[in-house]
Amino acid sequence: MQKQKNLKTLIECAVMVALAAVLSEYAVIYKAPLGGSVTLFSMVPIIIIGLRHGPGWGLSTAFVYSMTQFMFDAAKLSSWGVAGPANMILCSLLDYVVAFTILGAAGFFKSPMDKTQQRSKKIVLASIATLSVCILRYISHVIVGAVIWYSITKTGNWNEYVHTVGSWTYSIVYNLQFMLPETIITLVAAPAVVTILSVIGKQRQNVAQ
Repeated sequence: MQKQKNLKTLIECAVMVALAAVLSEYAVIYKAPLGGSVTLFSMVPIIIIGLRHGPGWGLSTAFVYSMTQFMFDAAKLSSWGVAGPANMILCSLLDYVVAFTILGAAGFFKSPMDKTQQRSKKIVLASIATLSVCILRYISHVIVGAVIWYSITKTGNWNEYVHTVGSWTYSIVYNLQFMLPETIITLVAAPAVVTILSVIGKQRQNVAQ
């Protein structure tokens, strides 16, 4: 029985990863010139897995999703000439593995959401979970932007702004241009996420009966 349940959860996670990958690639509203994009709800499927199944499944699913994002951008990274293997490893970890895997941390909010029956409280908790993981993703991008991308952008003379400010200011502003709208769009989906979780929960209860 447990194996069957795990198999169903695994299939669900795989479907959500596929959905998130499709949305991140084809539902793009804006692409930042040197990496990063604003999409229509691409993070939502991963957040749903975390809120439905907890941090274990959430982080595992988000890690797989991070690998899809890395594969999408691997050729682009090499073409931008990331200097040296150490920088490539750091970029891979912070811009992809950490930045996207952290979305699964929404799963830590599963328990408090399960304990309340009030829809309004569930929406608040889903919103807090979403905002938390988006902020953590943003921090990861900011760190690698300041430590690695700033000097590469400056050396390559890829824009004028990089010559007017320091590394941390540049990275904070650059990453904010796509992470702020991406976060707002994802937050807008919080009520829908709660509805989806409620519908799935009722379906499971009906099946059990």
